[in-house]
Amino acid sequence: MHHPDPVTRAEIRADLTRSGLNLIGQALSIFDADLRLAVANRQYQTMFDLPDDLTLPGSHFEDTIRFLARRGEYGPTEDPEQAVALRVAQARTFQPHYFERERADGRWVAVEGAPLSQGGWVTVYTDITDIKRQEALLRARSDALSEQVLLNAERLAAANRKLAATNAALSEAQRILTRTEARTRQVTEMVPAHIAHMDAQFRYTFSNRRLPVIFPGAEGDIVGLTLEQALGAATARTLHPFMERALAGDPQVFEITHPTSGRRIRIALTPDRDGQGVYILSTDVSAEVQSREALAHAARRNLAAQLTSGMAHDFGNLLTIILGLQARLAARDLPPDAAEDVQATLAAARRGASLLDRLAQITGAREPALEPTDLPTLLSDLAVLARPSLSEGTRLDLALALPPGQLLLDPGALQDSALNLILNANAAITPPGVITLKARRSGDWLELTVGDTGPGFTPEALSRATEPFFTTKKGQGSGLGLSMVYDQTKMVGGTMRLSNGPRGAQVMLRLPWRPVARRMVLLVEDDDQIRAQVRDQLTGLGHAVIEAASLAEARALTDLPGLEVILSDIQLGDGLGLDLAGTVPLVMMTSLPPGDPLRARAPGPVLTKPVTAPRLAAALAAPAKEMP
Repeated sequence: MHHPDPVTRAEIRADLTRSGLNLIGQALSIFDADLRLAVANRQYQTMFDLPDDLTLPGSHFEDTIRFLARRGEYGPTEDPEQAVALRVAQARTFQPHYFERERADGRWVAVEGAPLSQGGWVTVYTDITDIKRQEALLRARSDALSEQVLLNAERLAAANRKLAATNAALSEAQRILTRTEARTRQVTEMVPAHIAHMDAQFRYTFSNRRLPVIFPGAEGDIVGLTLEQALGAATARTLHPFMERALAGDPQVFEITHPTSGRRIRIALTPDRDGQGVYILSTDVSAEVQSREALAHAARRNLAAQLTSGMAHDFGNLLTIILGLQARLAARDLPPDAAEDVQATLAAARRGASLLDRLAQITGAREPALEPTDLPTLLSDLAVLARPSLSEGTRLDLALALPPGQLLLDPGALQDSALNLILNANAAITPPGVITLKARRSGDWLELTVGDTGPGFTPEALSRATEPFFTTKKGQGSGLGLSMVYDQTKMVGGTMRLSNGPRGAQVMLRLPWRPVARRMVLLVEDDDQIRAQVRDQLTGLGHAVIEAASLAEARALTDLPGLEVILSDIQLGDGLGLDLAGTVPLVMMTSLPPGDPLRARAPGPVLTKPVTAPRLAAALAAPAKEMP
């Protein structure tokens, strides 16, 4: 036996809607943006005596108007088609309205229309014939009432009906605007930038609450606050000149460095149309600026490599010959003046060999060698090493404000960098002078600053100091010192900033703050040789290690007391290391390329094999989602 298809929920809801509309005493019609009927109730058909085909969803508004016009619904007209075209044109530019009109059969109808946010409009038709008759009867039988009172009463009744319709339209418009505003705010709050408006008194009138994302430490709710209250006096002083130019009608785009976080922030100011304020768009472009600087620096390094690589080999051979000949001459019994010349030649040749080594370092790739380091001891030893090289009368002071504990650093590179900066400062000042080496923690950064009491950097030096071969020492320097410091700092994820302080030049190195945390690590690797290699790296970093050669063996060890980290290969012989994810932080290792779906499933850092000790140390010290 054939059974009809069950009625869908959508059809049930549509039937319920039609039933509800049919219970309304007024006629109602809803046309969509294409001027086609979407919904109409039974009263709509009855009131205008419409044929069935004009009350079906999809019927065209123009056909309905033509039917009514030809029947005389809108009164006599010389050109019905022109009347139809006029009403269709009005519908295409629909505006909220209310009016009352007398129909051809003598009855009165009130027409109330309002646009819909989705397009189209809804119209409600109310038969007010009885009301009109009561008004006429009142006029005919109330001779005691003055003509003016009657007129006012009739006008008041009509005004009340129109006001009710207007209020309904305003309520709908308010609902649409409120929803639009909520959506707009939601969208702006999802944007990874701060969007705001500020009036002419430098007070915020709008904010998408993203200020703390761009300016760490700032409040999220800043509407009503002044620029100084929201960002602090120092940043406000920097921004004021740009704000004043923007308020004068001149759009501004500029970049600043946030003094507390060191972030590079790009700010765009656009005057509003009324000339009473400024729209503000602030974005964090630190990564972009670092990439831009790195690309520019890499281009200069590549140029240096191209200039030197072709002749470095031959130059090295020539130096070897010169050193050999001068060594033979030095072994002979030479007159004192000739012996001095030989020693001077030897010193110059050795300096040339040293220069070749430095060129190889600046043009060749090098990976940081992070290891647990006692920074105060390292810097104290550096001071002992550097002080004999300073000019007579020049003093080196240390100002260390560091919490106890070791840090993950590249001690060799850091010592080379700091020594380079100290010797550069020594060459720049006229004795007696003071060189100060400061070290402190600033948020998530280690700040090392070398300052001196010299004349400071020239404008050219401030812009070109990190370029290979740039020097201000008039032929006495190689021009590679600051360039090498820049490279070594970038290599470990840091930044270098040159400036002129109140007493002389200052160079600040900002390095990631990576405290050494010795942990108990569960190492899961099914390859014995790789497991042994990674175990040695972990123990060399000071971690305690428990080993597992399979997923099953690892699962039996995950509840060990004191276990802090699981370091596992993603693909094991008996399953996936990803399945070890739980309450203990998980760091993964893999040979799979970046972008592989298994890597994307990792809940924590992913290290690419072969794993190096510096990358391993960085992952365990400050986990990130993806490590190179």
